[in-house]
Amino acid sequence: MEFAELILTPKLDGVLLYDQLSERPVDGTLCITGHHLILSTRKEGAQELWLLHQNIDLVERKPNIVNNILEGGTIILKCKDLRIIALKIASPQEYFNISNSIEQLSNLEEAKMLYPFFYIPMYNMLEDGYSLYQPEQEFAKLLATSDDWRLTTVNSAYQVCPTYGAKLVVARSITDEQIVQSAAFRDGGRFPVFAYRHGNGAAMLRSAQPVAAPGVSKRCRADEAILNAVLGRSKKGFIFDTWGKGKSSTTETDQHYSQWKKVNRPIGQFSSVSALLDSFVKLMDACNDVQCSPDKWLSRLEMSGWLGYVLNALNAACVVAQCLDQEGAPVLVHGGKGLDTTLVVTSLVQIILNPDCRTIRGLQALIDREWLQGGYPFSTRHKHSCYTPTHQRRKSSSATFLLFLDCIYQLYAQFPCSFEYDHRLLVTLFEHSYFSQYGTFLGDCERERVQLKVFSRTTSLWSHLNRHEVVKSLLNPLYEPNQAVIWPSVAPISIVLWAELYTRWSIDQSQLKITFGQIQALISREKDLRSRVVKLHRQLAELQREYQLLRNEKNGNSSGNHHQHYNHQLHDADVDDPGDDGDEESVSSDALGSSK
Repeated sequence: MEFAELILTPKLDGVLLYDQLSERPVDGTLCITGHHLILSTRKEGAQELWLLHQNIDLVERKPNIVNNILEGGTIILKCKDLRIIALKIASPQEYFNISNSIEQLSNLEEAKMLYPFFYIPMYNMLEDGYSLYQPEQEFAKLLATSDDWRLTTVNSAYQVCPTYGAKLVVARSITDEQIVQSAAFRDGGRFPVFAYRHGNGAAMLRSAQPVAAPGVSKRCRADEAILNAVLGRSKKGFIFDTWGKGKSSTTETDQHYSQWKKVNRPIGQFSSVSALLDSFVKLMDACNDVQCSPDKWLSRLEMSGWLGYVLNALNAACVVAQCLDQEGAPVLVHGGKGLDTTLVVTSLVQIILNPDCRTIRGLQALIDREWLQGGYPFSTRHKHSCYTPTHQRRKSSSATFLLFLDCIYQLYAQFPCSFEYDHRLLVTLFEHSYFSQYGTFLGDCERERVQLKVFSRTTSLWSHLNRHEVVKSLLNPLYEPNQAVIWPSVAPISIVLWAELYTRWSIDQSQLKITFGQIQALISREKDLRSRVVKLHRQLAELQREYQLLRNEKNGNSSGNHHQHYNHQLHDADVDDPGDDGDEESVSSDALGSSK
């Protein structure tokens, strides 16, 4: 298939562009390419539109019928970055042509037709983002300083677990044969793998729940061995279930996992991951309705249940972090297939406990380890977003990664000085996870990315974000490195709406940007003043040293003149009375008196 077959009207003049915040429409020329929708007025400084087709979540048509005659219409584009824009077209034929083209181009099924495979960066690549956070590098320190762990390649062909990466960290005492047996016992083959080791040595593992199917044994000795191998000196461990009790929830039997205590901390009582997206739909319905009363808006916000999921995710992460940090006990986290709520919790635990995850590169490494190598199905989950009607989207669509980013925002809001990055990086990650010119979030797992040749044919988002000029735009001006554990408040009153994301297209945030700019200016001014103070201190110290040297030199010269004068006095006394050598006291007294 060629893009030209889908583009019936490549260019059209006189198209009116409406958005949620502008009072007047923009009149310009609309161009459709294989990957972009472009509207330009060709006037310097005027508003332009560059929209990736992949960003479009829903195309709505509103035909303009006058006296039973079609006179063009309006095409409403609801986007995955949450904005809503409208294109008004006067010609009936062009109206149909353009709406059909946009709908087809925004729903391409073949991954290799997407923009990342065509994008060529116009800057020099300083580093390859795809090779930055490989398991050998990420766990190099652990493997070098501990004999308890090893790197296994048992999944190198992705046959043991199709959603895991090719290289995994497991306990050294566990054989590859035991791993294969454990994989058969776990849903999707997602056997317990290493995720994080705390400073006190306590380890966190993650997996899927045991398989609940006829003919599958309820016991697996190899699986028990994997868990018991990480107990170490601990007499007990904890198994956290993040999915909740229900027909689709299974857990380990107490009889066979006697040293492991079961803890149920569900993020939500739902039977499908699509429930998170349903909640997100209700949240955005409320955020886009700027006309409703405050009471009704607050009621709709509560009814969405979104902030409740955020609260539950933070609460679960805090309990797991306490077991690791305060109990010093190992933890296994699972929930359902181990693809959604499990990854949210294990990732948040590391941000709470590990200060490195609060840096820009540390967050990239965390997402690479837990989400990309961990097999979160980005392409499937993000095929549709909150504007696609329920009957038109797949049940496998979800907003799990957004829930994770929202939880980071809550931590950032409570500890604004402990994060090297701010909300701008989180918004950037949200957008690129749905639509991007980079290949980082393509595919559902590492196996698919290898098959698509993503690592050789596309550019990594990390390569872009780590460029100096980009990093500068994402830095938190209030950042002060904090090596301590951060314990967030999980009281309902502490959870806030992420306005910088959810209402940025419906409520004018120019004043917020101005205020943020002023804060940045003040911080920059303070840093300049601190730098000047340090420089002045250095200059003062240098002047003090020079003054001391001059003073010492002056004192040395004065002392030398004094000794010369004293010696002359003695010489004169000897000359005046060369024959008198008996009255030593008299000579001495005169000399001392002269000296004084």
